[in-house]
Amino acid sequence: MLSKSQISFLTSLQLKKQRKEQGLFLVEGFKSVAEFLQSDYRIETIYHTPAILSKLDKISGNIKLEEVKPEELSKISSLNTPQDLLAVVRIPEQQKLDPKRLKGNFSLMLDGIQDPGNMGTIIRTADWFGMKYLICTLDTVEAYNPKVVQASMGSLARVKVVYTDLLPFLAENHMATYATALNGKSIYETNFGEEGILILGNEGNGIRPEILEKCAHHITIPRFGHSESLNVAVSAGICCSEIRRKALNFS
Repeated sequence: MLSKSQISFLTSLQLKKQRKEQGLFLVEGFKSVAEFLQSDYRIETIYHTPAILSKLDKISGNIKLEEVKPEELSKISSLNTPQDLLAVVRIPEQQKLDPKRLKGNFSLMLDGIQDPGNMGTIIRTADWFGMKYLICTLDTVEAYNPKVVQASMGSLARVKVVYTDLLPFLAENHMATYATALNGKSIYETNFGEEGILILGNEGNGIRPEILEKCAHHITIPRFGHSESLNVAVSAGICCSEIRRKALNFS
C-alpha cells in the first residue's frame, strides 16, 4: 500500500521543477517501460497492479518492484485512464554534444517547440527514421514531461535529446543544415545527401531569423491545397521520409 508521502512524491514528478530537483521522471504503460528496460536508462522502481505481475518475471533483481492496487495507481498516474504499470526512471546527466557524433547520419534540431504532443511525436518519428539525436533550444518543451514521454511511445529510450544554445552549436557544426521555411526550396527538388541536420521551428513563429540565417539550405513542403500551415510533427514526418527516400536513391 502506498503511503501519503509516496503518493505526494510520485505526483510531484509531474512537475518540471520537481523532476529537475529529483533527477527522476515517470514512464507509464508496459510497452513504454519495456523499451526503457532495454536501454541505458536506470529504472529505480516499478509500481504495478496484480494483473500484470506475470509479465514482470524477467525483470532484473536490481529494480525494485512494488505492487499497488488499481485505485492507488490511478492516484499517481498522469493519465485519464491509468495503465497497469508505472516506472520511476533516472534522468541521465546531460553532456555536451560533440558535433562529430552526428557525422554519417541525419539529426533533427528543434527551435522552440512548445506542444508536448508534437515533441513526443517528433521523437517517435526520429526513432522510426533512424535519427539518433534531437538537438533542442533551451526553450523547447522538456523531453521528460509526462505528455512528451507518453506521446513518444518508448522512442525516448533510443533517441538522445540534447538541449543547447543553437547558435554556438551551429557555428561549431560543419554539416549541411536544412531549415524549414515557407519561402524555401521544395523538398522534392532538394538533394539531401547522406548526412545533415533538419531544423524545425516553433508552431506559431517558425524558426527564429538569427538561426535561419545560419542555415545553408532553406526548404519547404509544397502546398497543393488551401490550408495555411502544416502541424510541425507532420512536417517532420514528411521531411524525414523524403530525406530517407533520397538517401536510398543516392546510394
